Amino acid sequence: MNGISVLILTKDEERDLPGCLESVVAWCDDIHVYDSLSTDRTVEIAKRFGAQVTLRQFDNWASHQNWGLANIKFKNDWVLYIDADERVTGELARSIHEAVSTPGGCVAFEVQRRDFLSERWLKHVQASPYYVRLFKPAYISYERMVNPVTIVNGQTGRVAGFLDHHPFSKGISHWLARHNSYSSLEADQFMINANRDEKFKISKALLAKDFQVRRYHQKGMFYKLPFRPLVKFFLLYGVRGGFLDGGPGFVYATLQSIYEYFIVLKVRERMKLPRG
Repeated sequence: MNGISVLILTKDEERDLPGCLESVVAWCDDIHVYDSLSTDRTVEIAKRFGAQVTLRQFDNWASHQNWGLANIKFKNDWVLYIDADERVTGELARSIHEAVSTPGGCVAFEVQRRDFLSERWLKHVQASPYYVRLFKPAYISYERMVNPVTIVNGQTGRVAGFLDHHPFSKGISHWLARHNSYSSLEADQFMINANRDEKFKISKALLAKDFQVRRYHQKGMFYKLPFRPLVKFFLLYGVRGGFLDGGPGFVYATLQSIYEYFIVLKVRERMKLPRG
């Protein structure tokens, strides 16, 4: 399948990268591994699969992703962006080929992602399954230091098929360590928003047609809620029906509430520091 480049972000991904590459190498003629100076065999594995490797020190998510789209020389007009712990299913590969063949004015497409824990699809507890992952780079930019919001300058469509995500492939300890790092960036983002006195609107959080706009305002307003960790657990496990995902659903909702508490504690810590 030609006409689509693949971009994979990595940092010490020797365990997950082979499976990710195997899911795209058969149909993609332009694979790019964008690596944050891995110290394991990630780069070696990427080159063994014929991928082009770009190295850059990671600073924050939006900055890193924006730099990649601006500086990596893609062969094709369309780019599918995935992480090393994600797998492109056969149905999704066929769907994205059809989408770029007849985009109908779209410059980007949302992809439905399935998160797994203990081999179980977290069908209900997952906060949102749709992400902008297929796009023309010139029309895309990212905002926020972590969990970035994708800004699309044009029309967005949606493709069929699943992008399978295995966030716990390296174990719970790795997930906690990674989200400990993410929570630091989230706390920094909170302080940036507070210093800017940024205004978030409930109308956009609930009614904006663009999911990315809704998510941006939802995050901004969510950070102002009291008892956020408990609220997040209730929303994921109760309102979204995480209990229907069995034990893995309960574990996932609990971990997400712990992650939220990390952010709360780090924001409190930062607010006690002298300005500057």
